[in-house]
Amino acid sequence: MQATHFRHKFALHRNKIVLLGLLLLCSNAWGQSFKWARQHNPNYDERKISYGFMIGIHTSAYQVKYSDKFVTQSLDTVHSVLTPFAPGFSLGFLVNLRLNNDLDLRIMPKAGFYDHQLEYNYTDNTSQSQLTETTMVEFPILLKYKSMRRGNVRMYMVGGVTPSIEASGKNDIQSTTEVLDIKQTNLSLDAGIGFDFYFPLFKFSQEIRFSRGIANLLGSDPSTFKEPLNRVNTNTISVYFIFQ
Repeated sequence: MQATHFRHKFALHRNKIVLLGLLLLCSNAWGQSFKWARQHNPNYDERKISYGFMIGIHTSAYQVKYSDKFVTQSLDTVHSVLTPFAPGFSLGFLVNLRLNNDLDLRIMPKAGFYDHQLEYNYTDNTSQSQLTETTMVEFPILLKYKSMRRGNVRMYMVGGVTPSIEASGKNDIQSTTEVLDIKQTNLSLDAGIGFDFYFPLFKFSQEIRFSRGIANLLGSDPSTFKEPLNRVNTNTISVYFIFQ
């Protein structure tokens, strides 16, 4: 009975086992084809210092933490504060310092263009928005951990910190419209993965990176928009195209 039961189970999963085996064989053959492909710029990564430029696209949003005052009677008309993601882009260059065969230190100064919006919803079904448009000068400082190169492809992981400062400046003109005070500096933790592709004349990299702001961007100026909030920080997902 036990053998019959085993054969029955094997018959049920036979197609899955065969498909899995074929996938493993194909992936192994694909990896071997990369490994033995003719290499472009075989000594490129032995350079002590290399340079390049990058173009990035991103989607970013604020993340908020409500204040204790949010649950009091004075703010019982405020239903919620939403933070939708909004697209943007960045431009910059990089300096890459080779530390050893597996590890690089890279600095990527860039200008990032961001739109951050806060949507205040009230219990009477009305809403108000606060849109913050900023141009940030950012200085990512990253460690790049590289896998073994296979042919003309190499996978890598990056991680580090990004201090930034607002470059567009604040509008000091007095206005009757109340605004939320946002600080001009930020600090984020970054982590991502990417692939290096080697060509005869250059190296091209595609990378996805996640950034989490650890600085509280909520300014000190009082306003009705600040009262429900205790903390505001950034969340960003970026895709970079890097040429070296």
